[in-house]
Amino acid sequence: MRRIYPDIQDNPDIAQAYAYPDDRPWLRLNMVASADGAAWLKGRSGGLSSSGDKRIFQVLRGLADVVVAGASTVRKEGYGPIKPREAWSEIRAGRPEVPPIAVITRSLGGFDVDHELFGSDAISRTIVITCEAAPHERRKELARHADVIVAGGETVDMPLAVAQLHERGLTRILCEGGPRVNAQLSACGLVDELCLSISPQLVGGGAARIQNGEPAQVRLDLSQVLEEEGVLFCRYTRERSP
Repeated sequence: MRRIYPDIQDNPDIAQAYAYPDDRPWLRLNMVASADGAAWLKGRSGGLSSSGDKRIFQVLRGLADVVVAGASTVRKEGYGPIKPREAWSEIRAGRPEVPPIAVITRSLGGFDVDHELFGSDAISRTIVITCEAAPHERRKELARHADVIVAGGETVDMPLAVAQLHERGLTRILCEGGPRVNAQLSACGLVDELCLSISPQLVGGGAARIQNGEPAQVRLDLSQVLEEEGVLFCRYTRERSP
């Protein structure tokens, strides 16, 4: 792997290349897309990934305080508990071995308490982010196996959800999508950074973009580009007023 912007460097330290700022909370999106903008291939992102993308993916998880994903993404991508890695020992010093996964779900549908995210193998207790409209009994049932955050009335209030994660000390937030969750976060002005892996493939068809749903226009600055095997790993940060 090499860095090609803003300077040229072979084998950069990935953890340093994606280090969070120390002075404020930070919400980062991490997504992969084809060269023509598709967010998945045959319904899943794995077909667009590469060995370099997978290495960066794991480092980003190790750097984060919490990994956020929408319920649909958790189901489609087959999420399980995050497992500790020896390579994380330095970047997670003073923190739990692994970050918890926080699942955003308005209805709590499709999640049984026997899902592996809620089992004893989860080192960090899973967080479920939902709203008042979710069935009360389902909320009570899941609360025995996960930490439940209620944010909003009829739908999940994203600013409130993020604020409640911050109150728990989870200020370095990594969101892994999907496209609708990304769009909602962007529309609320909550996204500080986009990490985008661009796969050298043309996909076409009806695949969603990395954001799909609520319109949002967020100006971004390109701060870094890494490259490996033709895949570009772009890091964009939100343009801020001087």
